[in-house]
Amino acid sequence: MPRMADKGPLASPAARGVSHGPMRLLGTPQKPKNARGTSRRLLGYLRPHAGWFALVVALSVAATVFNILAPRVLGDATNVVYEGVSQMATGVEGASVDLHAIHLILTELALLYIGYALCFYLQRFVMVRVTQRVAFDLRRDLEHKFNLLPLSYYDAHATGDVLSRVTNDVDSIASTLQEVLTQLTAAVVTLVGVLVMMLLISPAMTLIALVTLPLSILATRGIARRSQPLFKSRQDALGALNGQIEEAYSGHAVVTAFAQEQAAQQRFDRVNEEYYRYGWRSMFITGIIRPALTFIGNLGYVGVCVAGTALAVQGVVAPGDIQAFLQYMRRFSSPITRIASMANTIQSTLAAAERAFEFLDEPEMDEDGEGLTGRDSGSPGDAGVCADVASPVRGEVSFEHVDFGYVPGVPVIRDLSFTVGAGQTVAIVGPTGAGKSTLMNLLMRFYDLGGGRITIDGVDIATVPRRHLRRHVAMVLQDPWLFSGSIRENIAYGREGATDAEVVQAARVAHADHFIRTLPAGYDTRVSEEGGNLSAGQRQLVTIARAVLSSAELLVLDEATSSIDSRTERLVQQAMAEIMEGRTSFVIAHRLSTIRDADRILVVRDGAVVEQGTHAQLLEEGGFYAELYRSQFAVTGR
Repeated sequence: MPRMADKGPLASPAARGVSHGPMRLLGTPQKPKNARGTSRRLLGYLRPHAGWFALVVALSVAATVFNILAPRVLGDATNVVYEGVSQMATGVEGASVDLHAIHLILTELALLYIGYALCFYLQRFVMVRVTQRVAFDLRRDLEHKFNLLPLSYYDAHATGDVLSRVTNDVDSIASTLQEVLTQLTAAVVTLVGVLVMMLLISPAMTLIALVTLPLSILATRGIARRSQPLFKSRQDALGALNGQIEEAYSGHAVVTAFAQEQAAQQRFDRVNEEYYRYGWRSMFITGIIRPALTFIGNLGYVGVCVAGTALAVQGVVAPGDIQAFLQYMRRFSSPITRIASMANTIQSTLAAAERAFEFLDEPEMDEDGEGLTGRDSGSPGDAGVCADVASPVRGEVSFEHVDFGYVPGVPVIRDLSFTVGAGQTVAIVGPTGAGKSTLMNLLMRFYDLGGGRITIDGVDIATVPRRHLRRHVAMVLQDPWLFSGSIRENIAYGREGATDAEVVQAARVAHADHFIRTLPAGYDTRVSEEGGNLSAGQRQLVTIARAVLSSAELLVLDEATSSIDSRTERLVQQAMAEIMEGRTSFVIAHRLSTIRDADRILVVRDGAVVEQGTHAQLLEEGGFYAELYRSQFAVTGR
């Protein structure tokens, strides 16, 4: 929910409309958190799918076994041919190549290859299901987290960076998990199986092959240790890049109006350059792994060839066994190289997972309390209090010695106290940045107090779950916000289960019915993102209709008529006067002509109520309100 922002010097940067820009230019690689802890949490998302993962492992083992046996069988065919040719060369009577044995061996080899292909396909199919489910669960948790974070988090983080964690990072996790888990499982099983087959053929040649293994492990660990911080910084840079793009797109009209296209392009180029720099550095370092391991593996391969030749000359091993061993040797180094080459993918996944878990670990809003009526007031869409509740909310609001600041040490509200009677219409006025909208932010529990308390009917709202509190408060913001969907759906957003007749009636009260019916599809007209196909005034009327439909006991109107022409404003004021009857209403206004009939006017200055009374009383006092009024209308003696 967007915050009602004070546009003053004491407000947060987001509130003042100041661009966040990119989160930062990443001058140095960011030290990653414990990769082991991140891996453990990521595996936690795999745990509910352990059965499917066990099937993947079983299929991987079967496919690997088929693949491992193939060189041995092929070696047997070589031995059969070699023996037959040797006997014919030495003149053995009746000597020939046993074609029947060759046929059986080739049939066995074909079955092994078919079994391998089938198991490999099923393994990939199941793994796609598992990884996409993991991505679904993670994305669901991130979406749920969105609704639990305080608005202060969104004030401090660029929108594009937050969205990048839910889209780019989760997609990176899903796509790489599928490849990594499949290949990693196959590589481990292949490594073990090939090692066993090599030992069965020749322990001596196996020992020579294993000499290079420690070198491969040390090279992989050393390179991975240097590249991991770069992958984390690359993901952060991607988030900053998305933030810059989102900001430039959302504010395109402002950028164009002030001829700042070149400056916007320069900011984008800086962040893009940062992302490029970390991208190529991380990939370059991890790219060294494969050629390094290939070089080390070739050293072992040469050693095995020399030793195998010597053993064959001595008659210790058969030529077919040497052929099989050399194939196994290649297959033995291949999993090591494959695991090492996956290092960049694994590190990229861990970096993306770390950013997602950072978001999930952010402190949440507390949800203590029993509600204004001492019981659950129904479903989240219920307006006001359920009909079977004996004591509905009256709407008496009291601020008692309230202190608050968006930034620690920079107070916006200082020891503020006042009480609003049930059913009163209270106007809040004051200069920009005085804290007017902040008061309503605190009433809605968008932010928690730094000191004091706020009560409704004597109940401390800090003990009331936010979802219960907000069922009793309808709100119209200065900046109207509409969702993608029909106008009917946007109005019905004010109360779950509202009928079409109630939606139309709310639009009539808000004087929106006429313009809605002039649209091509009427109430079914589709609203584009943020309501771009409606004028600012039309969007405001729809949001007012939404508030009317909610039928809440408390109304908050934050410059609700700021985007409406003077004629429509008078009509809306009449309508608002009707719906505010019997309800406690807070009206934040800069145009003082709109709040003359308020039961009470609170004049806020520097986070404190400096004056209060009716319009006539405050003019008669000749204080700060009278000064504001005269400066606005350029008249005296009123």
